[in-house]
Amino acid sequence: MSLSDFVIRQERQRDAAAVARLSASAFGPGRFARSAYRVREGADASSTLDQLKLCAWRGEQLVGSLHFTPILVGGASGALLLGPLAIAPDRMGQGWGCQLLEEGLKRAEAAGYRLVVLVGDLSYYGRLDFVVSPSGRIILPGPVDPARLLVKELVSGALAEYWGDVRYAN
Repeated sequence: MSLSDFVIRQERQRDAAAVARLSASAFGPGRFARSAYRVREGADASSTLDQLKLCAWRGEQLVGSLHFTPILVGGASGALLLGPLAIAPDRMGQGWGCQLLEEGLKRAEAAGYRLVVLVGDLSYYGRLDFVVSPSGRIILPGPVDPARLLVKELVSGALAEYWGDVRYAN
């Protein structure tokens, strides 16, 4: 089967349990201690960006999920924290994550967001034009390896507008 055999759609309320299981399978219990999860602590299910909560299905199997959280960077709005991006362990390395992320980024841009921030591997996210954030420019709570703090401008030049601490935009 190919990537064309799967469907990306907005996450539905009834998908929540399957998404939680997928995230646990992909990241394990230590995921809650990560800096990105600390930013999301202020978010509740009713205030997240439903149009940017996506699921990838292959038939009846959930193969991926992607969430974005609205954030303020130094008080400036219009930015998103990407993640989690979870892919079923038996589907990793097959292109599912890139296709899901490309769709999410298109939707984020169409919704008027200007910048996406994430903690991840440049070797993976760099192919979708993420770059390492300039040192000290964007500050997440807790320790973060500076080489893994990545950004992607959805609007050219947007990074210049963002400087400082990241917090959930409620």
